[in-house]
Amino acid sequence: MTATPAAKADLRNLSRGQLTAMVKEIGIGATRANRIFSLLQQPGCHDLADLTMLKRELREKLARHGYLSHLAPATVEKSSDGTSKLAFRLADGAMIESVLIPTEHDRHTLCVSSQVGCAMGCRFCLTGTMGFTRNLTPAEIVNQVLATIEYMTAQGIHRATPREFINNLVFMGMGEPLANYDNLLTALNILMDVLGLEFTERRVTVSTCGIVPRIADLGRDTRVNLAISMHSADDATRSRLMPVNRTYPLEQLLAACRAFPLGKKKVILIEYILLEGINDSDEDARLLAEKLSGIPCRINLLPYNQSADLPYRPPAPEQVKRFQKILRDQGFLTLVRDSRGADISAACGQLAGKIPSDGRKTARRAAEPHHPTVDSPPKQR
Repeated sequence: MTATPAAKADLRNLSRGQLTAMVKEIGIGATRANRIFSLLQQPGCHDLADLTMLKRELREKLARHGYLSHLAPATVEKSSDGTSKLAFRLADGAMIESVLIPTEHDRHTLCVSSQVGCAMGCRFCLTGTMGFTRNLTPAEIVNQVLATIEYMTAQGIHRATPREFINNLVFMGMGEPLANYDNLLTALNILMDVLGLEFTERRVTVSTCGIVPRIADLGRDTRVNLAISMHSADDATRSRLMPVNRTYPLEQLLAACRAFPLGKKKVILIEYILLEGINDSDEDARLLAEKLSGIPCRINLLPYNQSADLPYRPPAPEQVKRFQKILRDQGFLTLVRDSRGADISAACGQLAGKIPSDGRKTARRAAEPHHPTVDSPPKQR
């Protein structure tokens, strides 16, 4: 956590274009902006004084107008499956989390938060009972990534470049990413910049519960992977589970999916939590296949992570297999996913307001349904 100096700009909030405009305004030649931007995106850079590659006069001028925020984990919990949950306290005392998931071949996926809390109110998520606090700034999003790389380094993980530490970014942590669209887009621009960490579009996935106008915006403004939290192919059921469906019903959501621009071999990821007796019947599976017809997609089925605080249960394993088979028989690539980090409450929707040692209440986890393994772009069915 970094205190915020008054009347100064957090330089980590700025895309390269925004930083270029700022340095020109304060009398630093625009030709130096690229170098400054690249240095600001390095893990371990916590203060402008750390930029020893720049002349002292230049550092001092930058420091008169701006500062660098950074994050450090307030707590870290590690699961028996290798998943690490990093909790970060922000400058205003709010808490957010990132989840680092090891995958095959010594690779890692990072699940990133975009808000403190969540306003979407999905009934199966404990966070739905907690409500929304505020949006994260671009810097607070980017700093989760930089802080996680620093944590990995401290754990003895070594890579040739900072970019190689994290193989995939998934915006499936706390909050609804598309409800914080402008800050999300700026953060994506920073994280994907060739002079920064240089994440490619095929390695970034943004998940949404279905904010239809912003799906169109995302397809226009960037080319990252899109994930849809669907959870029912029936409007009445989906509206009970997910209030957003009352504003943007399935017909509009599916139309947005069909219009979403997809690159070669790219598909939309459909996320579907299975809730016993609610959305897990053979009829539900057939309806889902019918609704998704013609949409290039991959379906992830997720048996519900049961909580004593909510009245839902996962289906029996044999019913999960039946549901999967129906979809596969209709030609859909359908996988059953196990949430990672359940033993440390890092799996989706499990965290329900832990109390840190200073007595402040941690924001409940506004997770999308799972922390997926995204080691390669999904192939078309």
